[in-house]
Amino acid sequence: MKKLLLGAVALVIVAGFGLWQFSGTAKTAPQVTFTSLDGHRFTTEDLRGKVFLVKFWATSCVTCVAQMPDTIEAYNDYSDKGYEVIAVAMDYDPPEYVRNFAQSRKLPFTVAMDSSGEIAKAFDDVKLTPTAYLVDKQGRIIKRYLGNYDKVAFRKTVERALAG
Repeated sequence: MKKLLLGAVALVIVAGFGLWQFSGTAKTAPQVTFTSLDGHRFTTEDLRGKVFLVKFWATSCVTCVAQMPDTIEAYNDYSDKGYEVIAVAMDYDPPEYVRNFAQSRKLPFTVAMDSSGEIAKAFDDVKLTPTAYLVDKQGRIIKRYLGNYDKVAFRKTVERALAG
């Protein structure tokens, strides 16, 4: 009985994530200030007119590290069309690890530190990595990705957003 109850609770949680992730009502991205590794400061408002991905990650997250080549490839394919990536390192990730990772992997997009945890909190209190938010040109969140995702579907969503 206990296993059945736990299974039902897990199903409700997963269904709740699914409903939020796939719901038709787009929510406006929160107004936050990012600080890149080189000290450049910018806000979500500064990104209006672009399609951008805010990707919460950590150097200790195996899935995050495994997704980076695809994130780089998508950025390289779409950046000249108005696509940006902001890879937000979680507050528990040591800055020197993040810097080393970004340099050794030659990450072509912006990497920002969330040393206070305020950015993660503003984006629905992100705790799990990887969690990513795709935001359209009007600043609306059009999709949230938790964990692994379908790369082909992701690219089609980015292409639709860039065309819109």
